[in-house]
Amino acid sequence: MNAAEEYLTARHGAGLIDLGARGRIVVRGADRKTFLHALLTNDIALLAAGTGCYAALLTPQGRMIADMNVFELGDVMLIDVRREVKDLLLRRFDQLIFSEDVQLGDVSDAWGCIGVYGPQAAVVAGFVIGADLAGFSPFQNARLERDGELVVVARRDALGLAGVLLFAAGSAMPGMARALHAAGAAILPAEAVEALRIEAGEPAFLVDMGDDTIPTEAGIDLTAVSYLKGCFPGQEVLVRIRDRGHGKVVRRLVGLTIDGETAPAAGSAIVGGGKDIGHVTSAAVSPTLGKPIALGYVHRDFVEPGTAVSVVSGAARLSATVTELPFVR
Repeated sequence: MNAAEEYLTARHGAGLIDLGARGRIVVRGADRKTFLHALLTNDIALLAAGTGCYAALLTPQGRMIADMNVFELGDVMLIDVRREVKDLLLRRFDQLIFSEDVQLGDVSDAWGCIGVYGPQAAVVAGFVIGADLAGFSPFQNARLERDGELVVVARRDALGLAGVLLFAAGSAMPGMARALHAAGAAILPAEAVEALRIEAGEPAFLVDMGDDTIPTEAGIDLTAVSYLKGCFPGQEVLVRIRDRGHGKVVRRLVGLTIDGETAPAAGSAIVGGGKDIGHVTSAAVSPTLGKPIALGYVHRDFVEPGTAVSVVSGAARLSATVTELPFVR
């Protein structure tokens, strides 16, 4: 298959991604829920065995330290996070353990992860591990076995597609990847993954979000933040934006549909009203739309879909239009 065929297979069937380069943290102990509940943006206390959520850790000023997937397995929590911030996250957690019954473990090297995405992801992954995954709800997880090896399977939709994460010992991952590929999952190259992600309008940490980002600016507050759970670092900032500012922030992440054939580079300036109003964070040529698309931050006066702006890419000035996300539904 070429990249275009693999992209289409993911859109209409299933595609797989090796996520072994991400970080994996386990949190044990009787107080793990209350400990993480006090620190993370989402409602961890409500998680029952076999459930999970998307969450973030913020500074007291409401800026992001990391975003993560949290899975409660029943006797331990598994945190899936960018490896670049894994050590920072472990240090922050460790510094905040006082008398709580909480133990931290780093299994990033011992365990691997494969993501399977597409309308047939549950069917393909279920066939390979011998389980019916079709009825799994988002973040639902279970411990299963394949060839005598423990596999933690979790539903985690991403890239605008239904998704399944398979966590297992690193030694088991090559065989599992071969079995998934033989069952019909295309191996997705990085360019196809990036196109799918941007088409879905999903910001990636350390790409479209960083340590200067407030969740509201990136739009992830809708899925990563619980405003009913009580205090957590940065909560006062987010509540003030929601209640006093009516959700308004100086800048917001938006989609841009761009004229031409070439996607602009990350960091390219976005111009509106004769002045710089923001910058591109990531861009790709959309196989579905047949044109360049991008994610980028713009001043709040320019966030309305249909607003005409320009993107300065090298010596070129490209016409662009602010577009409602996701680009492809």
